[in-house]
Amino acid sequence: MTNLRIGLPSKGRLAEVSEQLLKKAGLKFRRQNRSLFARVSDMPVDIIFLRTDDIPVLCAEGALDMGITGSDLVAEADVDLDERLQLGVGKCRLAICVPDDGDFNDAASLDGQRIATSFPTVTRKYLGQHGAEAHLVKLTGSVEIMISLGIADAIVDLVETGSTLAANRLRILDEIGNYQTILVQNKERRHADLADRIVRRLQGVVIAQGYSLLEYNIPREKLAQAEEITPGYNSPTINPLEDNDWCAVRVMVKSSQVSTVMDQLDELGASAILETQINNCRL
Repeated sequence: MTNLRIGLPSKGRLAEVSEQLLKKAGLKFRRQNRSLFARVSDMPVDIIFLRTDDIPVLCAEGALDMGITGSDLVAEADVDLDERLQLGVGKCRLAICVPDDGDFNDAASLDGQRIATSFPTVTRKYLGQHGAEAHLVKLTGSVEIMISLGIADAIVDLVETGSTLAANRLRILDEIGNYQTILVQNKERRHADLADRIVRRLQGVVIAQGYSLLEYNIPREKLAQAEEITPGYNSPTINPLEDNDWCAVRVMVKSSQVSTVMDQLDELGASAILETQINNCRL
């Protein structure tokens, strides 16, 4: 039987992130001279480097067993895949944008208009749900300038900060969906046990990226209050110190909350508060 095949983006920021995630999960491989193939050294797994928007189709057709791509591209490809894991990176919104001074108030008001987009399938479905039909101008490059060029009356595009919209005097009429980078799998699920092991490994990496390990000493009389501040993923680990009036706490804290939590512990009377980065975990 052939090795399990995983499709990764061949270039760009998502390519770097995908390779780092797999390597942190213990899948050791080396891509030489921009080759399209690489083999994992200690597992029956082949890595295939592809265009990000081709990965959903090739995975659905069985050329790949698994793949890392954007959930927006899976929706646009309109294919049937199993979403195994959200990877917590590449988050974005797909939105309908119109001129600041336009008269459009809702999706229905776009009926009969021209819409420029790289996502015609998703756009057509969305408009149909709102009783509208538009002439779609399919583009693969930047679409935000198409209104000023007179090519379109509105656009459907990925939005992150909104600064590009402001620069082009556009506003969001409605959001179609929220997307991020995901791990997908072919519905037949070949090499099921191996695929599940890879999912668990990646899940450990993804969870670890969102947490830090916090260690601190706290007077025993204030332990209950400290546990309210740091309840942990399941619960904190408590160890006695040589001084029976004190105890040591080890606990996982969301990385985005570490500074605030450290301030609260400091005010409570904790000491020796230390943060350690977590690279991987199993929970």
